[in-house]
Amino acid sequence: MTEDPQWPRASDWLAASVADGRLGVVGVPLSRTSISPSGAHETPAAVRAALGRFATFHAGLDVDLEDVTVTDHGDLPVALLEGLQALARTTDLLAALPRLELLVLLGGDNAVTRPAVRALGDLSRVGLLTLDAHHDVRGFHAGPTNGTPVRGLVEDGLLGHNVVQVGIGDLTNSRAYRRWCDEQGVRVVSAATARAEGVGAVVRAALDDLAGSCDAVYVDLDVDVVDRVFVPGCPGARPGGLLPAELLDAAVEAGRHPAVRAVDVVEVDATADPAGITVDLAAMCLLSVAAGLAVR
Repeated sequence: MTEDPQWPRASDWLAASVADGRLGVVGVPLSRTSISPSGAHETPAAVRAALGRFATFHAGLDVDLEDVTVTDHGDLPVALLEGLQALARTTDLLAALPRLELLVLLGGDNAVTRPAVRALGDLSRVGLLTLDAHHDVRGFHAGPTNGTPVRGLVEDGLLGHNVVQVGIGDLTNSRAYRRWCDEQGVRVVSAATARAEGVGAVVRAALDDLAGSCDAVYVDLDVDVVDRVFVPGCPGARPGGLLPAELLDAAVEAGRHPAVRAVDVVEVDATADPAGITVDLAAMCLLSVAAGLAVR
């Protein structure tokens, strides 16, 4: 089929990678750190392929991504690594990347959040905002997994009161882990509260607050925060989660806020998503962050 020259594709935007773009994109294909078997290591490639189905014009913000220069760093060679080795190697590789205005990490599972936040530097000056149904503060009885990144970061030196979690589900966490969050000063916003107050508004306010005490903020977009019916490729998603549009609102706010240095899009298993519905949402998260950066 002949391409329409007046309908530029987001895949071509990413392919037009430059050495020093405003936005960096990197795949982090971790999946051996997943609590349950996962094909999330195949998701970065699937997201890149899905970009061919999207345009570069964001109608809601009236911006075109072609005006945002992008650097595609490819995928980190970590898919075959496990546990602490996977995390240490990921931190080293991310820290070696050129510092651009904003970096988007395409997971992979949620284990990437810990090494990626560590790559930002002094954890006592970093804030973390998660869009997630889960607290991710499990114990290390099974080693570092996609269920342990927030606990690991707090033990590494991230201050609990510099962590905000938005979209926490009603039946997706244990009482013990919620108590641990409360003891550490982690601020928790349930899915119901976020929905009632407006997810975009909640995220914007949380980012403003974190920016007041932190030099840099990291945003974790765990796609399983979305209601299970919309994300069949998210094994951890459950009924009662956010709507896809609410997650995309959060992605725009993350891209727009000047304190945000990095964003990850995680917990999508492309091999469990035969219709590509969940992968499409992950691709839209990337593009929504980029659109937010365009109006930063």
